[in-house]
Amino acid sequence: MSLDAPGLAAHQRRVLMVTILASFVAILDGSVVNLALPAIQRDFGGGILSQQWVVDAYLLTLGALILVAGSLSDLFGRVRILQWGLIGFAAMSVLCGFAVNNVMLILGRGLQGAAGALLVPSSLALIISEFSGHAQAKAIGRWTAWTGASTIVAPLVGGAAVDLLSWRFVFFVNLIPVLISMPLLAALRHTDAPRDPGVRVDILGTVLAVVGLGGSVFALIEQGSFGWRSPVVLIPLLLGPAALVAFVVHERRSASPMMPLELFGVRNFSAGNVATLMIYGALSLGFFVLTIYLQQVAGLPATLAGIALLPATMALLALSSRFGALAGRRGPRLFMTVGPAVAGVGFLLLLSVGHPINYWLTVLPGILVFGLGLSITVAPLTSAILGSVAPARAGMGSAINNAVARIAGLVSIAFAGVVVGGTLDTAGLHRAAIVTAVLLFAGAAISAIGISNTTRPAQ
Repeated sequence: MSLDAPGLAAHQRRVLMVTILASFVAILDGSVVNLALPAIQRDFGGGILSQQWVVDAYLLTLGALILVAGSLSDLFGRVRILQWGLIGFAAMSVLCGFAVNNVMLILGRGLQGAAGALLVPSSLALIISEFSGHAQAKAIGRWTAWTGASTIVAPLVGGAAVDLLSWRFVFFVNLIPVLISMPLLAALRHTDAPRDPGVRVDILGTVLAVVGLGGSVFALIEQGSFGWRSPVVLIPLLLGPAALVAFVVHERRSASPMMPLELFGVRNFSAGNVATLMIYGALSLGFFVLTIYLQQVAGLPATLAGIALLPATMALLALSSRFGALAGRRGPRLFMTVGPAVAGVGFLLLLSVGHPINYWLTVLPGILVFGLGLSITVAPLTSAILGSVAPARAGMGSAINNAVARIAGLVSIAFAGVVVGGTLDTAGLHRAAIVTAVLLFAGAAISAIGISNTTRPAQ
């Protein structure tokens, strides 16, 4: 059936709307919470250490469980998993909103990340299974652009909530897209394939991934408090990488792995994921530090701090679909090379930031250049990676790529305290900008060398 057929076109529009809304809620949460961190610290205390944990507790469970979520998507059906994820995400958002201390909030964030793990890979897998060829690249571009719109809603709604009401409302905002999504998902349940009883969930692999990531991240964050030689840091620092090695060995031997290692034998899949590690690590570190700096050092209220970052999102929303379509016709390599390099230049422009801050002359130019680079990069990157995976394994492929992106953010934010020197000031912002730019340039170089414009999907 062609894309011009009325029934199929209507169905695809519904699929695209559902996937955008489901992913929107997970991405919205990350953007909103960054704006709320200074307000949370004023209520609960804890300094940059607790701010790191509020972000990383979410990213830890999201990154560790997103792989098994991809398997669940292929096993139980993408629509069903999206429904489960949205219900869980809404419930945990309410828990976070009613938190009474840092411990309860961080626990709620971890549970929220577990629910969020079910959302993004299932969304992208649904797009991959329902669209093909040039239409698929364009659909991914639209998905990227409109989910990026969540970062427009974040400062306008979340920032206003922090300034006028309370930081607690940034979690309650998540309920809106969930309520809109559920009826649309119910109409798509018939598209799910019957469950395959012969497929098993990789429980041991999940445990090893959680221990490996959790131990490593705990050590990186807590070393600022206890020191590298403390057993509190040293034991998880040794245990974490050992569990990750065991995870890789287990996945190689498992009959039903949640991360099939043979996928990394495909050039675009392996190179694209290494580029993702660099690019998304840079993105998470740069905006984590810059968002806090604009509030705690420059003195901007949460709403203005969020609005100050909007030009990058506006560029992504306006241009991402276009660059996705161009990459679908001309191949992704040029875009994946030029985009991160341009974004890296944007962060180097932030080296002109001083105190007191001059937003128009020192922040805005860098944000605009970064936004252009990000617009060139994101949709071609996603298309290159998922286009190298057969539709039947789209859930796994999407989950692996999203896990890499979330783990990149997890690790880079865990290093944030080391990068800024323990206390965030203008010199710390400059150091973070340099590290961010270096990571983006590395992503550009990896793409230039490793990405091919022609690839055969891995079966």
